[in-house]
Amino acid sequence: MAWVLKMDEVIESGLVHDFDASLSGIGQELGAGAYSMSDVLALPIFKQEDSSLPLDGETEHPPFQYVMCAATSPAVKLHDETLTYLNQGQSYEIRMLDNRKMGDMPEISGKLVKSIIRVVFHDRRLQYTEHQQLEGWKWNRPGDRLLDLDIPMSVGIIDTRTNPSQLNAVEFLWDPAKRTSAFIQVHCISTEFTPRKHGGEKGVPFRIQVDTFKQNENGEYTDHLHSASCQIKVFKPKGADRKQKTDREKMEKRTAHEKEKYQPSYDTTILTECSPWPDAPTAYVNNSPSPAPTFTSPQQSTCSVPDSNSSSPNHQGDGSTQVSGEQIQPSATIQETQQWLLKNRFSSYTRLFSNFSGADLLKLTKEDLVQICGAADGIRLYNSLKSRSVRPRLTIYVCREQPSSTVLQGQQQAAGSASENGSGAPYVYHAIYLEEMIASEVARKLALVFNIPFHQINQVYRQGPTGIHILVSDQMVQNFQDESCFLFSTVKAENSDGIHIILK
Repeated sequence: MAWVLKMDEVIESGLVHDFDASLSGIGQELGAGAYSMSDVLALPIFKQEDSSLPLDGETEHPPFQYVMCAATSPAVKLHDETLTYLNQGQSYEIRMLDNRKMGDMPEISGKLVKSIIRVVFHDRRLQYTEHQQLEGWKWNRPGDRLLDLDIPMSVGIIDTRTNPSQLNAVEFLWDPAKRTSAFIQVHCISTEFTPRKHGGEKGVPFRIQVDTFKQNENGEYTDHLHSASCQIKVFKPKGADRKQKTDREKMEKRTAHEKEKYQPSYDTTILTECSPWPDAPTAYVNNSPSPAPTFTSPQQSTCSVPDSNSSSPNHQGDGSTQVSGEQIQPSATIQETQQWLLKNRFSSYTRLFSNFSGADLLKLTKEDLVQICGAADGIRLYNSLKSRSVRPRLTIYVCREQPSSTVLQGQQQAAGSASENGSGAPYVYHAIYLEEMIASEVARKLALVFNIPFHQINQVYRQGPTGIHILVSDQMVQNFQDESCFLFSTVKAENSDGIHIILK
């Protein structure tokens, strides 16, 4: 019995020794000394998103807050960013709220700040190609902007400005101490930037971003104060309301357990803090008596088109010969191109093509012109540039018979195919193209080609069998064979100062 108890003690002491040895390596990697629980929690496996939270003693308190008066979608999962649906062209209020505590940022107290509102792409892939995407949209929608301010509805905004080269941004000054609301209108829709447009595509999301700046020592609004943004999708008019209703109905069909995974829908959208937009803010001097030259008011903004100097030289001609004809020449200057547009009834597009020379216009394809001017005017402008005249309905060849010519009647009938008259001189025929197959059109074209006063032509006859004169009527013209040949002569009309024309 004593032996058994002694063996138990030996085994127990051995197990304790082995257990102590197995624990002897713990903490050696953290250092030779003792380690604390804070060291363990600092290991990577314990690091979560909490690292983004403010540290002890710091309170996250943004100086401004922007609230858009549009409901968020109920079909957004928890911890995901909110999504708001907007209607194209509809005005939405963004409330600009001063969120400063007493004594915060005393340097802007009693002063104005500048805010820039942008509509930008949410997807990183489209952000990399933003310039190309916006240029393509601009060509499809000439004269339009992606983002506008509804100035009559806005409150508290001062000195609004738009840059013609930035169709997706507007900017204004405002006083944080006063009530300020900016009403924006987004004119682009999410499906305009999808790769395929066959219907039913999922539109790309955009972002509404607000960047606010204060004045620097030079009076320019370039010192960044705060930025915030939210995710949106833009639909055709009334489309956002239908999408919101569809999402709400889908959520109503889900179980209570499934609903817990989604955010509730809020009546307004709060823009969350973000990094400032990388573009450097444009110089905006408050004490300047007039806006900077690169900005215009929304009422004066014009459509921006690609710089013509990048594709053709800036021709400097005298402007006297390039638009005299029907066709515009590649060497036509910008001024001559404007005259050609006015002459050919394209006056509504003179501002759009204000920087285009003749070479620039001629480089545009038919598809380009249709996209810029619409189908009707685009095709008409393309045909005018290529000198595509209307195809005549009937072509006849006419030669004026000399008074001294003495040709027998049988020979006259063969004159249409003969190459010489009775004296051996060749007949010279002129082509007459009839757009209207009527007798008056024949008389008018004959007067024009052969310099005959039109008011002196009384009647046009055609010489028939046995030399009879047959009055040329509209029905007879309609029965002319295409490319028929005629000799004609003139005889003085009786009882008047006019003449008759006789076709042979």
